[in-house]
Formats: sequence, C-alpha cells, structure tokens
Amino acid sequence: MTDYGVSVQQLNDLLSDENGHFSMPSRDFNEVYPRILLGNETVATNVKLLQQLRVTHILNAAEGDSYMHVKTGAEYYVDTGIVYHGVPANDMNYFNLSIYFEECADFIAQALAYKGDRGKVYVHCQKGYSRSATVVVAYLMLRHKMDVRAALATVREKREIGPNDGFLYQLCQLNDKLENEGKL
Repeated sequence: MTDYGVSVQQLNDLLSDENGHFSMPSRDFNEVYPRILLGNETVATNVKLLQQLRVTHILNAAEGDSYMHVKTGAEYYVDTGIVYHGVPANDMNYFNLSIYFEECADFIAQALAYKGDRGKVYVHCQKGYSRSATVVVAYLMLRHKMDVRAALATVREKREIGPNDGFLYQLCQLNDKLENEGKL
C-alpha cells in the first residue's frame, strides 16, 4: 500500500476480470492512445508492416540477446526511416524499469511531435504485455498528468496488459512522487 491508497493489488484488480484472471493480448498490436501502438515482437520485426502502419519511431522495451529479449537495434531499421530506441529491460519483478521512465517518455513525446504531429510510435517487448505496457503507462502519467489508475485503464481499454507486480509497484511509486510534486 502506498501513502495515497494505490496498491499493487488494486492495480491488478483493474487489469483482471471478475474472477481475477488475466488475458493475454488477442492481437499483435493495438493503438492504445492516439498514434501510440503497443504490441509484440512479431510486428517489431516486420519492417514492411511497420511502414504500412506509418510508424516513424520504435521503442523496444526488451532490447537484448537473451530468450526474454527482442534482438533488434538501430541497425535493424537502417534505411527504413524509422527512429529506434532500446531499453535493456528484463520482465522480472526485481528489475528496476523506473530508471527508464523519463527517457522512454521523452522518446515517445519526441515521436509524437515528429513531422508536425504525423509521428507514430510502436512500443513493444516480446508480447506487448508487461514491459512495454509499463513504459506507456508511465508516459501517460508523466506527460498527460494521469494518475496510475487512469493511465492503466486507458491502456487496458484498448489492449490486454499485465505488468508484473514489481513494475506495478514502480508505477505506484511514480504516482506517489507525481502527487507529492503536485503534478497529478
């Protein structure tokens, strides 16, 4: 429980059905906020599809070489016109994803400002479920002054998501920080 009454359990309740079950994403990607596409690695590695979708920026929240990462990088998108940014996050409760919240929010904001508001960003991890969903929620909190519940609900309304409990706790901490600073 945090000082303001937002707990990981309350956030999990927002994300699960009436029986406490979570659903995996039913689609490879969804537009979860205007010009923010949240999805999986299948789309991230399909340059032709990304170009058809008019994606100008890619945020890989699972950059790396291991089984839990998506091995792309700036070189993967050379000559496509797509701007790339990667975060080497692990989908583990103990991983501190919050150290990347500001840089991810900055990148998403830059993407959306690209070419006079014609930019579109594809944010992904392996499944578009935990890591990438967390950074999109943090973006909404940091740049659109949404509290954690509103930001999670905004994304969940468009896509099945399930950030791990460690990431949900970090979002609760961000919520407390923003409330203390009068930014919510």
